[in-house]
Amino acid sequence: MLKRYLGLSLLAFLVITGLAGTIHNASISKPERKTALGLLKDSRIEVLNSVKDLSVQQLKFKSSENAASVKEVIFQIAAAEKNLWQAFENAMEGQDTPDKRKDIKLTDAQLINLVEKTEININTSNALFSGYSNFKSIQEALQVFKSLRAAHIKYMKSSTEDLRNHIVEMPFGYIDCYQLCLVMAVYSNSLVEKIEKIKTDPGFPKS
Repeated sequence: MLKRYLGLSLLAFLVITGLAGTIHNASISKPERKTALGLLKDSRIEVLNSVKDLSVQQLKFKSSENAASVKEVIFQIAAAEKNLWQAFENAMEGQDTPDKRKDIKLTDAQLINLVEKTEININTSNALFSGYSNFKSIQEALQVFKSLRAAHIKYMKSSTEDLRNHIVEMPFGYIDCYQLCLVMAVYSNSLVEKIEKIKTDPGFPKS
């Protein structure tokens, strides 16, 4: 069964530490850093485990002509990792805009919960999956994902940048760059959910 690394324990942690409310401090705290790193690391494990020991036939299986295969979902995960971080870098390179914090409507806990349940629209006009078709194999896509995620974890371990006052406009509203890191981690795991559903299809190859 897919590990639900968010769950009640994480939401309880966010509430207990005060992270569930709207935060106005520019720099991130130790608990915030720990939360982001935990999500980034755990979701990386989920992605890699979702395709472990799958055969070529299993990776290519589609339940219907228009359905996605496991391989295609991995392509989506790698593309989303790249494009979400590009949005992050673009925002961080721009001027900080603390005046826009008033436009942020979702707390960290609310955002995580909504992305996990896919109740908000992150992808508009397939922009999030831009570059998806450039991958030549699942091995290439996985390598790109692993390299990018390792770099993002390294960044989150040591960054002292002002993540809270650089604001990003997403299809569902405004969030800060710390929250964008959370989105990236949780969204990759929501795509893993798609892979798990593919595996439960009655026609999914046994090997």
